[in-house]
Amino acid sequence: MSTSSTAPLRDLLDRLSDHPSIDAALGRREPVIAIGEAGRALVLAGLVAASDRRPVLVGTATQSEAERLATDAGAVLGPDRVLHFPAWETLPFERVSPGVETMGQRLRVLHRLGSDRPPALVVASARALVQRIDAEAAIDPIRVRPGDHIDPVELVTRLVELGYRREGQVEHRGEVAVRGSIVDVYPSTADAPVRIDLWGDEVDRLTEFAVADQRSTVAVEEVFLYPCREFRPTEQRRAQARELLRTEPWGREQWDRFADGMLFDGMESWLPWLVDGECLLTDLIGSDGLIAFVEPRRVRDRAAEIIAEEADLASSLARTWDVAADDVHRLHLSFDRLLERTDAVAWSVLGTPDRPSTPVVAASGWEPVVGDLGPTVERIRSLLDDGYTVVVAADGDASAQRLATLLTDHGVSFTTSDAAQTGGVVVAPLDRGVVLPDVKLAV
Repeated sequence: MSTSSTAPLRDLLDRLSDHPSIDAALGRREPVIAIGEAGRALVLAGLVAASDRRPVLVGTATQSEAERLATDAGAVLGPDRVLHFPAWETLPFERVSPGVETMGQRLRVLHRLGSDRPPALVVASARALVQRIDAEAAIDPIRVRPGDHIDPVELVTRLVELGYRREGQVEHRGEVAVRGSIVDVYPSTADAPVRIDLWGDEVDRLTEFAVADQRSTVAVEEVFLYPCREFRPTEQRRAQARELLRTEPWGREQWDRFADGMLFDGMESWLPWLVDGECLLTDLIGSDGLIAFVEPRRVRDRAAEIIAEEADLASSLARTWDVAADDVHRLHLSFDRLLERTDAVAWSVLGTPDRPSTPVVAASGWEPVVGDLGPTVERIRSLLDDGYTVVVAADGDASAQRLATLLTDHGVSFTTSDAAQTGGVVVAPLDRGVVLPDVKLAV
């Protein structure tokens, strides 16, 4: 039984990338492909593997769709090769900052897109796609490894500049604490805080630790410390804020804080006034990349709703601030703007074919097993008899062991350890299963 936590379904890539409909779509002048909803994540992972274009940016209508697609595709391609670019949880002009984890994830994507190891696949919702970004925010993270020589004072000072809060004890993302020769930090993109043990100025040990009892748990080889603030008062921003004090005095309270280099809650809402130009995520995808919209009409409609919501808010604020509505700068741009400044190939991923010539990936869903295992066992037996490769995905090691035992008790035994290639039980917490008849694969 395979229990790989990196890409437990990687062995399915060849089968998925050889799907005849992917080959047909790759050969089209204006690529369009129809994929049943249940199969989108796995088939898009196969498309990424079959195409030599990098990176591939996939846009969905909603955030929940983007999260599910990124998670399931990551089980095939590997989580480090698939990144989710989340939208801010806050409304435009709201005096509340997005979550530290959200900003950290976004900054990791922006950095990786401009690095020498870009992700293979980036998934983003309509809101994330049409939101203006600060391209200058994509700075290199601080990288720490055992054996590195660092000045703890300089490290903490730099982390505070990047938006980390200095606390007596680290309990939440975006916090840093110093205790003697130990620096504790909870990276904005990590699932656990990290303890940096120093011997003089040398990193002696690097370990994760538990928030509950503050005890070290497992050693780590390296840690990347991405900023906690997506929008920071750089010298250029501070100069722009001082200019706004003169030209737009209605916002004096905010401009004063920016000019003084302060970090404050809700500062991200003022990005449209302090960032020159209009940069979107799609602008960062070069001519070697590929942009695919999943059900593009739904993505367009959702983008239009977002624009309309912001316009209503802007009208209300214009009356409050006593300025013209056109002087209230906008955070979001239209759907039509998405492809204006990129030479990347654009794809449409439809739910159903729009014409007889559209390549179609037949896919039917396979919902999680609840209660009686009998019907599932019968379905697995039927698929195996028809020559299918059947992979049963479990949430964790305990679930995988239990499922393997139950299936064996019901007369279905997977004897190979290479489960993802020839069939069996794997640890892969997928959102949903799928049956792909054209390649004789069931997950």
